[in-house]
Amino acid sequence: MKTSKITAIVLAIIFAGGFTAQLFAQEMTAREIIEKVYNRPEGDDQTSNLTMTLINKSGKQRVRKIKQFTKDMGDVEKSIMFFQSPADVKNTSFMSWSYDSEKSDDQWIYLPALKKTKRISSDSKSDYFMGSDFTYDDLGDRKPDADVHTLLRSETIDGVDYYVVESVSKEEDYMYSKTITWIRKDNFIGLKKEFYDEDEDLLKILSIKEFKEISGILVITNSEMKNVQKDHTTTMELSNIEINTNLPASKFSERMMMRGM
Repeated sequence: MKTSKITAIVLAIIFAGGFTAQLFAQEMTAREIIEKVYNRPEGDDQTSNLTMTLINKSGKQRVRKIKQFTKDMGDVEKSIMFFQSPADVKNTSFMSWSYDSEKSDDQWIYLPALKKTKRISSDSKSDYFMGSDFTYDDLGDRKPDADVHTLLRSETIDGVDYYVVESVSKEEDYMYSKTITWIRKDNFIGLKKEFYDEDEDLLKILSIKEFKEISGILVITNSEMKNVQKDHTTTMELSNIEINTNLPASKFSERMMMRGM
């Protein structure tokens, strides 16, 4: 073998090794992974029907039908939902504004029995929403800067590769001591999330059961929140999903909450 050819092979091996090292050096940080999850495309607006099912430890179910709307307005994302059934929650509405800044989410709930719109205070964010296993905080848009993120490991489950990321709030009195999220490497959907209480015991598990591509956007269509301490479950299933229908900004106001759809 000619010297020049040997040299070329050696250089190729060295370059390949350097390239591999560069790939490891470019491995995403936990913060960058969470940012990918946070910034995953969702479209300019979305309309859907939501079926929320509450299941107690005896297996008894309560089903709630909801119409919901979401719109990205650039510096703020607004969402509003209207309860349509059963009778005891009909005409109740909930609205959330999530800001693309350090500003905390604004949330309101309209209770038809009181004919009054109530703003959800920061002290109430840990309260459970309408008897479900989701807190008001869970329904908000938690920003990457709210937590310190650590990449625990990578895992492969049923042929799918995941990042496993631990997130600890920067607030000392936050309701969860930590969360651990399994994030798909191919599309950055958090397919599973564990919530731990203030004593660092597992409190509940969020599982994504199904997602679909609609108008080029990946939409989570079926999810489940299981409170393992209370043996209570809430499922959320979306249907009749429409994306980018040019929803008016006027849809998202306290006036609309009281007026209804």
